[in-house]
Amino acid sequence: MAGITFKNVVKTYDNGVTVVPDLNLEIKDKEFVVLVGPSGCGKSTTLRMIAGLESITSGELYIGDKLVNDVAPKNRDIAMVFQSYALYPHMTVYKNMAFALELRKTPKAEIDEKVKEAARILELEPYLDRRPKALSGGQRQRVALGRAMVRNPEVFLLDEPLSNLDAKLRTEMRSQISALHKRLATTFVYVTHDQTEAMTMGDRICVMKDGVIQQFDTPQNLYKSPCNMFVAGFIGSPQMNFIEAKVEKAGNGYVLAFDQTRVPVFSDKIAAYAGKEVILGIRPEDLHIEPDLVNSMEDAVITADIDLDEMMGSEIYLYFEIGGKKMISRIPSKFQVKAGDRVKLAVDPGRVHVFDKETEQVICQ
Repeated sequence: MAGITFKNVVKTYDNGVTVVPDLNLEIKDKEFVVLVGPSGCGKSTTLRMIAGLESITSGELYIGDKLVNDVAPKNRDIAMVFQSYALYPHMTVYKNMAFALELRKTPKAEIDEKVKEAARILELEPYLDRRPKALSGGQRQRVALGRAMVRNPEVFLLDEPLSNLDAKLRTEMRSQISALHKRLATTFVYVTHDQTEAMTMGDRICVMKDGVIQQFDTPQNLYKSPCNMFVAGFIGSPQMNFIEAKVEKAGNGYVLAFDQTRVPVFSDKIAAYAGKEVILGIRPEDLHIEPDLVNSMEDAVITADIDLDEMMGSEIYLYFEIGGKKMISRIPSKFQVKAGDRVKLAVDPGRVHVFDKETEQVICQ
């Protein structure tokens, strides 16, 4: 078993700055978990504590059933893949991948078998005699993965491994790393600031802010049911629109009123906020331009003067303002809307998110 458990872990540096105030986290055996958040949120520090590269100020860290607070990195049965590849420039691909095994005095026949098997899986067989400078960025990153693979570790730790690659290579490597996880059936912990990477790769995603876990859940649940405004705004691209709205009584129910728009709310939880202001969250794809929907929604319609349009191929991003708040809608490109147009956009009332204005915690969604 190679699950990872943090129990009340605190990390404070010598200058008195606490970057992880109280971390409780359980990563299951063979799970692919992504730690995601903005720069300085504590995700890389958390990864480095697992690796043993950062000491723990207090609390307990377990890999499997073993307490590893004072266990040296080399004895933790982990392998780490860095953003910078960290390959030896004077060694061939074969030597780079074999080096850790040679240090362990592994028999040559076993080294050869493991290196060639990793090279086959990662499609590196034609490059085994080359040096890193003769490889592309994607090939170098595959060598770094191969070097970790041959050690057959219980835990893979990956610290922003794709951030040096161009957009096309990043997409390709994402799928390769996901496939590698399925093939190896071992625990992966992956750090990134890119929520697209997190959403496409992780079994579960841990969203962090200021060293505190905001939400730890599946990609689907994070997207559909964010627990607060930070998670709602961080997960999803383009990010969720936020606008202040007042909760008003309307017949037997309630609506969220802003500008000339009235969006019905179907949750009983909103009753406690009657007459108060809340934050309404609307994802860009939940602002619809289809005429039938606009006509059927009646009051839940925004009239928008488009400031900017971005053609994204199958979609267009429309930028506009409502009540001084910048907003964005994502619509099918067949509608061919452009800057300067006035359009009507229907809010899907079944997909809105409502947050407490003071605490920023979710009320209903």
